[in-house]
Parts: sequence; C-alpha cells; structure tokens
Amino acid sequence: MLLRSGAGFALAMMMAAVSAYAEDAPAAVAPAAEIKEALKRSQIQLFIENDNFAGSDRYYTNGFKLGLGAELPLLGNLLKPIPEAVLNVLGRAGPYGETPINHLGFFIGQNLYTPRDISIAENQPFDRPWAAWLYLGSVVQRVRGDRLDTVELDLGVVGPAALGKPVQSGWHSLIGVRQPKGWANQSASEPAFMLSYLQKRRFGNDTIQIVPHAGLTVGTVLTLARAGAIVRIGNRMTGFGPDSIEPGGAMLQPTRDQDSPGMQACCEWYFFAGGDYRLVARNIFLDGPAFHEGPNVNHRNAVHDITGGFAFRYRQLNLSLTHINRSEEFSTAQGGGGKQVFYSFNVGWQFE
Repeated sequence: MLLRSGAGFALAMMMAAVSAYAEDAPAAVAPAAEIKEALKRSQIQLFIENDNFAGSDRYYTNGFKLGLGAELPLLGNLLKPIPEAVLNVLGRAGPYGETPINHLGFFIGQNLYTPRDISIAENQPFDRPWAAWLYLGSVVQRVRGDRLDTVELDLGVVGPAALGKPVQSGWHSLIGVRQPKGWANQSASEPAFMLSYLQKRRFGNDTIQIVPHAGLTVGTVLTLARAGAIVRIGNRMTGFGPDSIEPGGAMLQPTRDQDSPGMQACCEWYFFAGGDYRLVARNIFLDGPAFHEGPNVNHRNAVHDITGGFAFRYRQLNLSLTHINRSEEFSTAQGGGGKQVFYSFNVGWQFE
C-alpha cells in the first residue's frame, strides 16, 4: 500500500508537470552560442562510493554518479518540468518575498549491491540479493537566504540491464581481486524511478555551522522519509555542507554562485560530522522488484548513517572525503545483515 501510494503521488506530480509544460513549451531549441555560454557557468561533479577502501566487498559495494550543473536548453526542455513543478509546490513555504531562481542539473549514475560472499555462484536466500541500478536524471534547486531546496528525479532500470555484472567483473579484473560469481541470481530487468525532495537549513557563521536537513523520497526504487544534520568547523565556509551522491545531496554551481557570489576568492576548508536517519517503507534492492517476483529479504524500517569527513575548495576545484557508518539494513531467517562501513569521494570542477 505504501509503495502504491508513494508511486501514485509521484506519477500524479509528473502528469501535472507535463501537462503544464505542454502549454508553454518553446518552439525551438536555443542556438549553440547559448549552450556554450551555459557551459561556462557550469560545474562537472564526480561521486564515487566504495566499501573496498574500508576493507570489505559486500552489501552496498559501489556507487558512481557523474553530474553537470548547467542550463542546457534541449535537456532542460525534456527533464526540467517535472522536478520544477514539485519544487514549486514543496519548496514554496518560507518568509521570502523575492521571486525564486531555479537552477538545473543532469546526471548519470549506477549503484551495485551484493551478498557478503561474492565468490559463491549459487543463490543465497539468507543474504542480501544481488542488484544493480543504472539511472539518468535531473535536479532542480533553489536557494533563498539560509535555506536550500532540491528536487531530484531519477529514471532508470534495475536487473541485468543495469550492467552490474560487466562493471564489477571488469573492475575486479583491472585491480586483480576475486571475481563476482553470483550475478546470475539477480532479478530480471525492469524500469524503475524515484522522486526525491530535500531541504537544508544553515545556522551559524563562516567558521562554525549547524546544517539540518529533512526530505522525502517516493517511487519504485525507494520510498522513505529522512532527517538529520551535520556540524562543520572551518574557514570561509560556503554552501550547505559537503556534496554527496544521495538524491538532492549536491549543490549546483549556479546555486552556489547565487548563494556565495564571492566564493572564487582563494579557498575554503572544513571538518564535519553528523548523521542521517531514515524511515524506510520500500527498498527495491532488498524487497525485490516492483512488477514481478524476485530475490528479497526483510528490510529494516529504521536505518541511520553516522558520517564524518573533510572538504576543501581552491578556486574552481572542490574536494570532499566522507567516512560513513551505516546501520543494519536487512534481516533474514538466519539473522541480520550487519552494519557497513564505506567511503564517499567527491571532486568537482567549475568552468569559467
């Protein structure tokens, strides 16, 4: 019931956005000069999450996301209306009289999930299922004072079409470690989506801040509510904390420029620590596919992350490294899955 209601909400928002956009769609795509100018004001970001750096190779074993924050006309015409319509509804509240400016970004990503022992070819019904998620999407974001609102729409596929087997096998061959042998046990391919809203606030000054957040995700991939905060201490801090791979977790370069127009001067750095707590109604990587039968285990309804790390910016270059401790996400008839430790790395470059 929760899955159906969550997916229904997201689909209703999509239909409303498409209907509204159809009435006002521009007749032609902007010229190449406009695209070139948009790229000058953009930023490319790479996110990598991996548990091998923490000495393991299991559960959420790898995440990859490549994003571009830019007002590209063609992609914007196709992917901006849905998240922007949701942002205009959920991000409306607040004591701000000015007309908000929405900024746009695009990305491609992949997540991989495996059991504890990847060398077993047979099905492991009492461990985490093999799963992969390959997706494209768009994000629309606005900043007003000390508040940041972000809506992200992910559209993709799970199952063999998500390319989990060739990616993990190829990477393991490259670095010379054991090959994964159980990808044949993943569920069949099917389309999947999720729509996420995240709000961040900022309290403090440019040397010490508290940044709380709260959000909601609905869809066939994940349906959950979340809340948490970080504390950060540093020098000349801008933005709302380190960028992250999670839906809505990254600050787009045009948003950052609007929020901190003088950020190009010199540099900034800070240490941070915090937590994120989630109430989970659905997790496709544990509950199995939405449209047919597949491997599954019992997901934990409450999951939390404890994080800490360091972030640095020098002119156009942004870097951050985060250590993540994640609580147990699932249980089986033979016991739970145990907690997990992994690292998240982000690098971004601003074009001028």
